[in-house]
Amino acid sequence: MLREAVRRATTAPRHLVRRIDAATPVGRDRTVDALRALAILGVVLGHWTVTALVADSGTVRAVSPLHFLPQLTPVSWVFQTLAVFFLVGGQVGAHSYAAARARGESYGRWLGARLSRLFRPVAAVLVVWSLVIVALLASGVRLETVYTLGKLVLSPLWFLLVFTALTAVTPLVARLHPLWPLAVVLHVDLVRFGLGGPGWLGWLNVAAGWLVPYCLGAAWARGGLRDRTTGWVLLVGGAAVTAGLVAWGGYPASMVGVPGAAISNLNPPTLAAVTFGLAQCGAALLLIGPLRRALRRPALWAAVALMNLSAMTVFLWHQTAMMAVTAIGLLAGDPLPGLHTMPDGAGWVLARLGWLPVFAGALGVCWAAFHPYEQGRRKRRGGGRVVRERPPVPSGECPPAAVAEDRRV
Repeated sequence: MLREAVRRATTAPRHLVRRIDAATPVGRDRTVDALRALAILGVVLGHWTVTALVADSGTVRAVSPLHFLPQLTPVSWVFQTLAVFFLVGGQVGAHSYAAARARGESYGRWLGARLSRLFRPVAAVLVVWSLVIVALLASGVRLETVYTLGKLVLSPLWFLLVFTALTAVTPLVARLHPLWPLAVVLHVDLVRFGLGGPGWLGWLNVAAGWLVPYCLGAAWARGGLRDRTTGWVLLVGGAAVTAGLVAWGGYPASMVGVPGAAISNLNPPTLAAVTFGLAQCGAALLLIGPLRRALRRPALWAAVALMNLSAMTVFLWHQTAMMAVTAIGLLAGDPLPGLHTMPDGAGWVLARLGWLPVFAGALGVCWAAFHPYEQGRRKRRGGGRVVRERPPVPSGECPPAAVAEDRRV
């Protein structure tokens, strides 16, 4: 019996891998999904690495290790991958809208299909955390702690708001040259920092700044950006301009916000963040060839496909996973290194690396509880078959057939 159980456990993953590989259309560009998965992993690991929750005098507050350990700044270069998100989003959005028009599909139906997968998981986060916040306040938790936790949960939603807005205007910007929004960012920063203009002008860069990689993605969907020369120009040119802006333009080297810093490259985006994003887009384009070869392996492609089907769940709940581990750790009585202590030394860094697998395990629990909200409703069909109904997935996204639930009950 034990031998049979082990055999079934080891063959089940292989069966799933074969199903996903067989369900993938032959002409599908798997690199799009791989780049999205890499961008998600970058965001998750970045937040887990550069966000510390410090327990101090009965409160919990967020502190960045970059404030105490500026030598960790290169971490922000690796894990701040939002430009790749928008590059892929522009590619998929433009491609799917062109396909919808070819099918005679209306703009409203297309947009509803594109956004339907966003609303259910977001609603689940808002409902759960509304209840958590009420419970925390009712139990006497200090307002500062509640604010810190709520901000960590809700702050990633700005990305979804911007992404939703850019998706909605895809028909208008699909052929817009990226230099136009880049010029807007340049002039906004020139007025803000060079001429002493009002700080609120920087918020124009929230749309213009992320429109740059989005338009690059749309150009990719139209068949552009195919040669490696373009990738090298974006990578080398973007990196060189970013280095110049940091060295001589007064921009911070960190590509994420650091509490207490005079300027944040991300909130709102600066010219340095946008040029850094261009370098990232160039690197992503250069990775297409190696990724395409690597993704011929069914097991690797299955991992990428499954990651994409749970992308929203991972994105929305990874901060909750970190906070849950931090809260449970408080039961130990004394502050735990790398979890509750001040991130002001190499010891904290080493300890935090040890906590990352624990955060991943907690995220797995969150995924098990909430990933159904990212999927469609179950419908019963004739013959006792139960299938999971999912929203239509535009071209360029992971095919639902790859992991469609289809069983007898």
